[in-house]
Formats: sequence, C-alpha cells, structure tokens
Amino acid sequence: MTDGVSDETANTVEDRVRGGRLAVWFLVRGNRLAVAAVMLAGAYALLVALGELGPGSIGKLFEPDPVFALFTPLIIGVIMGVSLVLTFNQLVLSQELGPVGDQRERMAEAMTFRKDVEDAVGRETSPPEPSTFLRGLVATTGEHARTILERLEAEPGLDEAAREDVREYAEGIVADAERVAPDLEGQQFGTFEVVAAALEYNYSWKIYTGRRVRNRHSEDLSDDILETFDDLLGDLEFFGPAREHFKTLYFRWEIINLSRALVAVSLPALAISAYMILIFETGDIAGTTAGIDHGLAVVGLAFAIGVTPFSIFLSYILRIVTVAKWTLAIGPFILRETDRGSDIEWE
Repeated sequence: MTDGVSDETANTVEDRVRGGRLAVWFLVRGNRLAVAAVMLAGAYALLVALGELGPGSIGKLFEPDPVFALFTPLIIGVIMGVSLVLTFNQLVLSQELGPVGDQRERMAEAMTFRKDVEDAVGRETSPPEPSTFLRGLVATTGEHARTILERLEAEPGLDEAAREDVREYAEGIVADAERVAPDLEGQQFGTFEVVAAALEYNYSWKIYTGRRVRNRHSEDLSDDILETFDDLLGDLEFFGPAREHFKTLYFRWEIINLSRALVAVSLPALAISAYMILIFETGDIAGTTAGIDHGLAVVGLAFAIGVTPFSIFLSYILRIVTVAKWTLAIGPFILRETDRGSDIEWE
C-alpha cells in the first residue's frame, strides 16, 4: 500500500467529512440563501413546538411586554450587525487599494508564478480563468502519472515490490485527475464550484505519498521514472499555491456577496420588527388552526423574518470558516486526523 488512507485522507470531500453528503451540503456546497432558509425554518419550527408543547402559557403573548422585549433587541442587533459586516467588508476591500509600487509587485509576482507553471506543464501561455488554470494542472499530473505507468512496463527487471508501490500510486493519480478535471471544466469564478472542485483534489496527501514512494525506491527506479516523478511532484507543488490564491479571491468575493445580501434583507427585517413593536396586537388574531395558536404562529414568523440577516450571515461565514479549516496548511502537512502507523513515520 502506498498510503494509509482513512476517512480524513480520502480523495473526495464527502468521504473526508463526517456526516457525508448532507453535512457537506450544509457546510459548503449548498446555496447560502437555501441554507439560511433551512436555519430559519428550523428556528421557527422549534419556537412553535416549544410554545405548544413546552411548559408555560400562550396567554403571555397577549401582553405587550414579551413582544416588545423580543423585537427591540432584534432592531438593535440588525443595525449593529449590518454596520459591523459592512465595516469588515471595507477592511477586506482596502487590500485592493495601495500605491502603484505595491500593485506592480503583485503583478510581477503573479506573472512569475504563471511563467513557472507554463514551464512546468510545457505550455507557452497559461489560461486566465481560474477553473481552466487549475484544470490544466490537474490534467498534467494525470499525464505524468500515465508516463510513469508506461515506463514501468518498459522495465521488466524491476523489483516487484517497487513496481507495485509505484503503480498503485500512479494509478491513483490518474483516476483522481480524471475525476476532478471534468468538474473544473467551464466553471465560472464566483461560484463555489471552482473551489469545491479544487478541494476534491487532495494534493497534500499526494505530495506526501509521492515523495515517500520515490525516496523508498529511488535506487530501484530508472532515471526516466525518477525524472517523471519529480515533474509530477513539481506540478502538485504548483497546485497548492494556485488553489490558495483562488481561495483567497473567492473569500473576498463571498464577503462582498454577504454584504449585498445583508443590505437587501436588513430593511424588511427592521420593518417587520418595528411593526411588531408599534402596531401588532396579538388579540386581533386570536384562535387556533390545526391546534397551533395564531398569535404564536405569527410572532414566530415575524421573529424568523427579523433574524434573517443573522441567518444569512451565519450561512456565509459557515462556508468561509469551514473551507479555511480544511485548507489551513499548505503543502504536505496534513492537519486532519490520519490512520496512525508506520506509513506516516520518518523514513
């Protein structure tokens, strides 16, 4: 075996995350407004259920104080929360402002990186779109792995243990490249799909296992195979900073989207909260439907609308911090739990 693969070092994100597909959808893949709606629906259902089944009396709703005490902090919270997010947004955007010298340095570093990648993958001009750029790197790793497999067949005298070790690693690279590359094709930056597809390519584990396999069998492998191994590892090392750069840009994009969403929903939330304080009378809608008190249902719905900005904020931040946690380390450092054993010890 070339690697001790656990749930945390599996190739796909869904296999690495506890909870599987549903957890991944909630944390990162799902539309943020849909996730916020799920949160609001859950909060509304819980409030109504506690109001009907929990200890206490619905009669308290017919007094003005509880409604006033509930919605007054909501107005304060919405105003302060939106102001803080917009201020944070300005801090993020301030990184785009600077003297021409800083901008030239950023430009020079970006062009140097692109040229280095072009030399590594054997292309004259790298594409400008992030998805296509990453797809080219992934496809190139697959091509190098296929070359390794072809050269293995040309060495009949190679030690069988070394052959099997290298073949297993190279076949894993080919299979993973063929799985991830199509997901990157045609994806528009600004959607989460670009980052999601990049997360699917577990390059850190590939660098570690690749270096281990190469170093373990360096005396048995031919110079051609070793050279191709170095090319493969070099491409994987380029994939890391490229993914981190596009991830950073995506975070800024998401913070801007978050600010726009909060601006759109904050005024309706404030209006509903103000209505509940100034005008609404629970006694005007007395009665029940399907055993649910009308006052509880309406107050609960107004509460859900009032906390909409907060739920949207949570849904966006949940994605940002989750991706940040998954990608804290760059290169062959793996912070997630792995299978303990000789496969991850010093050699």
